Amino acid sequence: MTDQLIMNNYLLVLKSTIEVFVHGTLESSNEQSRSILKECLQDTLTSQANTYDLMTKYGWYQVNNVEVTTIKETLNNINSK
Repeated sequence: MTDQLIMNNYLLVLKSTIEVFVHGTLESSNEQSRSILKECLQDTLTSQANTYDLMTKYGWYQVNNVEVTTIKETLNNINSK
């Protein structure tokens, strides 16, 4: 298993964990639970950002800019359906 694969899997786990903490925070029934979940969410968001930064540094996570015309074409296709 390569470092890139390990980091990619870790990033996916972090993203899933963030979703769980967001929903838990929104649905929590008391302030103490909400506060704990918000703190966990913030810590996980920080870990995700750090992991993303490290992966982009090594070229393991590449973001491609989308042309404005492509965005407009996609929106037009969605709106025409």
